[in-house]
Amino acid sequence: MGKVIKKILIVCIWLLLWQLVAIVIHNKILLAGPVETLGSLQRMAGEAEFWNSLKSSYLHIMLGALIGIVLATAFSALGFKYEIVKDILSPVVTAIKAVPVASFIILVLIWIGSENVSTVVVALVVFPVMYIGINNAFASADKKLLEMAYVYRMPGFNTFRYIYLPVLIPGIKSALSVAIPMGFKSGVAAEVIGQPLLSMGNGLYKAKIYLDTGDVFAWTIVIVLVSFVTEKLFLFLVSLADKGGKAK
Repeated sequence: MGKVIKKILIVCIWLLLWQLVAIVIHNKILLAGPVETLGSLQRMAGEAEFWNSLKSSYLHIMLGALIGIVLATAFSALGFKYEIVKDILSPVVTAIKAVPVASFIILVLIWIGSENVSTVVVALVVFPVMYIGINNAFASADKKLLEMAYVYRMPGFNTFRYIYLPVLIPGIKSALSVAIPMGFKSGVAAEVIGQPLLSMGNGLYKAKIYLDTGDVFAWTIVIVLVSFVTEKLFLFLVSLADKGGKAK
């Protein structure tokens, strides 16, 4: 309880400082305070366009994240079993990590248009993070335990369950805690550039066009909250899967 109160107090202090700076600047175009931002958020919440944009963006971003996670898991498993797969994918993963997100966005806009730009970009951003995280988890498995499993001819399923799974779960959680926020940031950035209708990125762009800093902050808060809740949901589901596996 004390930790919760402490966090609330810290948030209140920063909100107060934000409001004081906004009062000193006294220019809503340059800096809207928390009061103006809350007003913008309340107004937006009463509009159907806001909820449609939120739903559309969320579905596209989540689809991209799921594609990236599934592909990363599948290729990590294949690379673990067949070294040649890992060798072939290594330069591809390195290239995806190195290429700026803006370049991906522009290329995707040229190839497929703006409608699904966030889905493809999010998949490209999430994939290397998850792939590397899962590969590192496989590599961190206790070598002595693996030798023991080999000597005693432990079945493959039991080897995975009792030796690999305990290191995979933390690795997956760590990768997800990075991949999900990065996915949302890159997805919204793709929408800001690509301008698909009814999207969070489009809402941010409109706020910029009208110099409405309150709306910019309001959209930003929504994006951060949605990203945070989604990340915690994924981590919770992975924890449930881990507990379910141990219970059997």
